Amino acid sequence: MSIELVTIIVLLIMFVIGSVLPVNLGVLGFVAAFLVGTFVSGLSVDEIYSVFPANLFVTLAGVTYLFAIVQNNGTVDLITGWGLRLVRGNLGLIPWVMFGLCTLLTSVGTLGPAAVAILAPIALRFAARYHISPLLMGILVVTGSTAGSFSPLNPYGVIVNGVMQTRDLPHSPGLLFVNAFFYSIVVSLVIFVVLGGLRLLQRQDTSQMYVAATMEGIPADKNDNSGDRTERQEDGLTLYKGVTLAGIGLLVVLALGFDIDIGFAAFAVGLALALIAPRKQAGVLGRMPWSVILLITGIVTYVGVLEETGTIDYVTELIARVGNPVMAALTASYVGGVVSAFASTTGFLAAIIPLAAPILQDPTISSIGVVSAIAIASSIVDISPFSTNGALLLANVQGVKERVFFRQLLLVSAIVVVLGPGLAWLGFVLIGII
Repeated sequence: MSIELVTIIVLLIMFVIGSVLPVNLGVLGFVAAFLVGTFVSGLSVDEIYSVFPANLFVTLAGVTYLFAIVQNNGTVDLITGWGLRLVRGNLGLIPWVMFGLCTLLTSVGTLGPAAVAILAPIALRFAARYHISPLLMGILVVTGSTAGSFSPLNPYGVIVNGVMQTRDLPHSPGLLFVNAFFYSIVVSLVIFVVLGGLRLLQRQDTSQMYVAATMEGIPADKNDNSGDRTERQEDGLTLYKGVTLAGIGLLVVLALGFDIDIGFAAFAVGLALALIAPRKQAGVLGRMPWSVILLITGIVTYVGVLEETGTIDYVTELIARVGNPVMAALTASYVGGVVSAFASTTGFLAAIIPLAAPILQDPTISSIGVVSAIAIASSIVDISPFSTNGALLLANVQGVKERVFFRQLLLVSAIVVVLGPGLAWLGFVLIGII
């Protein structure tokens, strides 16, 4: 049996164990990375350390640290109250507001994970506070990032269009953006209906009570015993909350305007807020989802070992063995969906487009349709808890046990991996909706 097949089988065994037993999947990932890396693949310990996702760790830890402070001082409650008044109490519109904001951020050039890192903590706080499905809210935030990620200004769009241009392949940056945008809307509508969005739209009258409560400065839900804060915070806008809001705004400016790593920027803003009010920081580090951070970094480390051993390249090169261009496009779409659910979408897009060049150069098939299908299939699966976007959802969810939410997100991710690439191929390649 080849090394590539062994590594894939070990990955499947890990998922089975993690699903059946109450064992952190990240611990399994670290152990498997060491055992498979050293005894099967012949990697050194230093090489295994080199695939540890330090950037993902800093992003998760920095963002969750900052928003633990924001939640602790009551600023998130203030933001949720303002948000409800913005939609006039219609809870069913809140997920779509988050979808639109994430689409806007990514359309103007924000990398998807950065946009999700900014919006996920607030969106999932909304969900917990007003009894909206966190799965619905989180998925619409991530699909919103996909909707704008292939804008000509976004790094995803730049990568795909740049590869097409350097290989003298027909391409249309605007059409790629439009295809991804409308595909994401369709997927979001389906998810909205399936996860109870229509019932949410009917809660207008009930939600008016929350609007009145936020306007009067009293707790929105008198029966809320979640204990999110160690002590009752002052209602309304205070000086410290105003500084916190300014800090969040500064984070957005640093990440979007100056392209500063959002994880380090979040740590810097969080440290500044902690120094301003050090006595209000009790329990902040304890609120961070360390089990989730361990889970994600462990699995991604094992995926890094897969990349080092050539498993990812092995799977990707299977595309070249398919003779029929239409079926090859379908294979490429599914390879993109499966691999991107675990690996970096940005890196994979840069690799898969050149490998799919024989398909794109075939005159019997639309290169724009093929590249749309592959690109969308590779990004729509970013709701996976093992991708950066899905990990951010898992790290910020409230009001539901992390293990339960992980299983829900994993189930939806599996459904999207099974159906998403096929639907993209059907629409943009087979039917030719381009």
